[in-house]
Amino acid sequence: MDKQLQFSGLWAVILGGSSGFGFAAIEKLAKHGMNIAVLYRETSAAEKILKEKFAALTEQYSIKILSHNINALDQVSRAQFIEEFSTQADKHSVKLLLHSIARGNLKPLTIPGATVEDEAYNELSIEDIQLTTYAMSNSLLDWTKAILKAELFHEDGRIIGLTSEGAHKYWEGYAAVSIAKASLESLAKYMAVEFSVYGLKTNVIQAGVTETASLKKIPGSEKLIKAGIKRNPLGRITKPEDVAGVIYLLCTDESFWINGSIIHVDGGEHCR
Repeated sequence: MDKQLQFSGLWAVILGGSSGFGFAAIEKLAKHGMNIAVLYRETSAAEKILKEKFAALTEQYSIKILSHNINALDQVSRAQFIEEFSTQADKHSVKLLLHSIARGNLKPLTIPGATVEDEAYNELSIEDIQLTTYAMSNSLLDWTKAILKAELFHEDGRIIGLTSEGAHKYWEGYAAVSIAKASLESLAKYMAVEFSVYGLKTNVIQAGVTETASLKKIPGSEKLIKAGIKRNPLGRITKPEDVAGVIYLLCTDESFWINGSIIHVDGGEHCR
């Protein structure tokens, strides 16, 4: 079979696909014939440009891309998406659920000397942590259950989440996201076991430092980039395309025995 058609008739549901890892995955999977349902939150101006890119991909690779500018964390929006998507995708045709949502709070746990009255008072709250953890971790479980209940998952489906080194070491202002990523890693382990009865394989990718829009929002991101280049044995930081290649590999038949793993995609950056 032509490699570019190896995923013909199959679908990927990508949560957070307007840029970074999510968009790179769309480009890679489209090249191999996979249809895409992508959810994102963008302004109308940004969405116009994004839809032009999607149109070019659908024409080039003869695949379908269904774009939804909705809140993937909202229960009603999720239910509406599933209902609509079920009319356009065959039963058991979702090969991949990719969780690439980057939404959360980047605040310190404490600001010494600050008071509530201070205009700059912006310490991390429990509510911030809860919002970030649901966005970047627990929402994966809700989406998995919704797709499963609608009988859309392929019998050899894949679930992929994205974590980072910041789940295991200190990054300035990253506490809420670190908690969320650590939670995601734990959740994926349990999903790998308990959803295996449905043929689903759940894995998490730990990318190296990658210059994405999300990274640039982290305080001191320039330092992370410089340190990443210095640490990386291959002399550069990770690119979204590097991660997209592994997402593709995890969708192939040959990867069916990979389940419950945290896969480093960083050129060996984690070794130093």
